[in-house]
Order: sequence, then C-alpha cells, then structure tokens
Amino acid sequence: MNPPNLLITLLLLVASPLSAADRGWDHLSFNNPEQVVEYFNSIQYTLANWQAGDRSVPRVYLSTIPDRWRAHYAGELSTADKKRYFFFILAPMVLRANETIARQRAFVEGMQQVPQWTDADTAQLRAIAEEYGVAAPASPGDSAAFAALLARVDVVPASLAMAQAAIESGWGTSRFASEGNALFGQWTWGEGAIAPERVRTELGNYGIKAFKTPFESITAYMHNLNTHQAYAELRRMRSAARSAGEPLSGKALAAGLLKYSERGEAYVKELRALIRVNRLSAVDQAYLRDDKAVVLEPVGDGV
Repeated sequence: MNPPNLLITLLLLVASPLSAADRGWDHLSFNNPEQVVEYFNSIQYTLANWQAGDRSVPRVYLSTIPDRWRAHYAGELSTADKKRYFFFILAPMVLRANETIARQRAFVEGMQQVPQWTDADTAQLRAIAEEYGVAAPASPGDSAAFAALLARVDVVPASLAMAQAAIESGWGTSRFASEGNALFGQWTWGEGAIAPERVRTELGNYGIKAFKTPFESITAYMHNLNTHQAYAELRRMRSAARSAGEPLSGKALAAGLLKYSERGEAYVKELRALIRVNRLSAVDQAYLRDDKAVVLEPVGDGV
C-alpha cells in the first residue's frame, strides 16, 4: 500500500462513529439522582474536580430522560443542584457528539492533503458531503468545495449547546424532554410529533420532534446548526474564527443564533448571560476521557 492510501485508511479509522472506549459499553442502572452522584464521586467526576482544573469528562451517556425528573426530583432540588445534575449529565453526550464531527472534519482535511484518492476514499467524502448538504470536492485542488464542506463539518462549542439545552428544555423538565428526550425544541411535521399545548393552526400539523435518546436529540441539534440556512451566520463566524486561529467560543457564536428563536436578540442575550452566570465557557476546553463508556439507565417507577 502506498503512503497516500495508508493515510486515508488511518483517517477512515479515525472517522469511525464509535471510539474504542465506546465499544463494549457497560451499563449502570439507577433509581434516583443520588445514585448517579455517588457513581460520579467514585470516578472523580465532581464539582471539586472541575473547580480544581480537571477538564476531563467520563463517557457516561443517559439512555433516556425519566419522567420522574420533571414530576418529582427537579422540583425538590435547589436551583444550584438542579443545574449541576443537568450539566454533569449533559456534558458527556455533547462532547461525544462533537467527537464524531471532529473525526469527520479530520478526514475531510486529510483528503485535501492527499494527491490521489481511492474509490473508497471518494465514496467516504461524498457520503459526508451528502450528509451535510453540499457538493463533494472533485479533487484535492477543489478549494471552494472543501471550504464549503468544512464550514459545515465542524463542532458546536459545548457551552453553547448546553446553554441552549437548558433554555429550550427548562433544565430537562419540559414535557417535550420528558415525553420524547427533546432538549432543543426542534420542530417537525406529520405523525410522531409531540403536539404543543397551544397549536398555531396556520403552521400546519407541526410539533416537537421526539427522539429515542437524549444523545439523538443532541446530534440532530448539531446537524441543524451545521446545515440549515437560518444558521449560515453562525457557520460564517465559526469559519472566520478558524481562519484567525482563534478558539471557538460559545459566547461569541451565540450571535449567530438570532433566527433560532422569535425573540431574536433577546434570546442571544439570554444565552450569553446563562453561559456567563454558570461559567460554562470552561466547558469549551473539556474533553472525553479514554476510559470505557457507561450507559446510565433509569429504572423503576417514573421512567
């Protein structure tokens, strides 16, 4: 195998949807939030660790948002504890979704550096371009197509994703989160949509899209920001930051979400305030540990 093909083979492995740590996942069943906290303490995933500067996050993924969080626990917790539970549960899934996107981006960037492509390389590139709704580059020198693709194949700052999830789901307590793991209020039409309490009939048979898992909601949200025309400004700002060698900032990129809510600028201000008050900017430097993945499965009444 010649060196260019070897490079692409390695990049294909890197672009795999699952990391080695995610294969052969363990499962942890729990009946209440205290059991999850005890587990987090045992693996040094705590507020004290975070405040001490530890930005590593374990691969712990919640299988579903239990109804009892909305109906029982969230109302009994202090505001600080409710926020802490929400962010600590959400962070690993947000980072995992970004990890997949980062691997895709690494593959695309690698293709731009390789002078000759195999059929498998080309097919992989076309599949990624199709996923993100743009034309695939025809050759390594197709700089315009690569720029268009890379503008979309990029991560969403964790601080921004977590702030939006908090607002859109009411810290995971919304009916949509409880009934359909929906954290970002994404609209859909037709059967399967969760109908809002107040339906705007002029918009047709619409509702909030339901998901099998919270992670699916996160990946769909990121795909929405990376492909929908309404968020072209966010992608432009992100590409500009990349070109300038600047780190991606959730607080800065929030300005590209004027069209996410009818509230416009007020929504952007709320996002930035939430990031500032909850010190979420530090999450943009967080990273997933290399340890084995664990699925957190709520069991018992109120799941």
